[in-house]
Amino acid sequence: MSDDTEIDLDDITRRMDGAMTALRHEFASLRTGRASAGMVEPIMVDAYGAPTPINQVGTINVPEPRMITVNVWDKGLVGKVEKAIRESGLGINPQLNGTIIMLPIPELNEERRRELTKVAAQYAEQARVAIRNVRRDGMDQIKKAKGEGMSEDDQKFWHDEVQTMTDKHISDVDKALEEKQAEIMQV
Repeated sequence: MSDDTEIDLDDITRRMDGAMTALRHEFASLRTGRASAGMVEPIMVDAYGAPTPINQVGTINVPEPRMITVNVWDKGLVGKVEKAIRESGLGINPQLNGTIIMLPIPELNEERRRELTKVAAQYAEQARVAIRNVRRDGMDQIKKAKGEGMSEDDQKFWHDEVQTMTDKHISDVDKALEEKQAEIMQV
């Protein structure tokens, strides 16, 4: 194998790992009946005339398994933070206690749990598609290198490397989905 026809496996791995990271982030935002700071992190608050992430206007804590608290630093933003939480679609009713906003996490019913497992499956499918797109880019690199004189043995080697990486990442997605669905269905 000559160095000038080498495929950039580090870039392919980094991009596939990026798809897994995005999937984990999306899974963290799914409600499972247990409180998690990741549930409120995507919420944007209209603070100081610009949309601002909630974690930049207050401290997010999980003091108990079914409670999230947001300690808002600026008293003037408490109402805006509360409004942002109400409009976020989380289905959580915030309770005010001075500058602390308490978010009690209600129990999930069976129907809602099934809906959430479907959403988790959609997130997993998006991750699989992203990984397959990276695989396709890797295969395109191999085809390009073939045109530049890469031997058939080297093509086979790189093809197998990219396919092995793809299979590993798809398997990781499936495992993460299985774990998340089990967590959602756990009563």
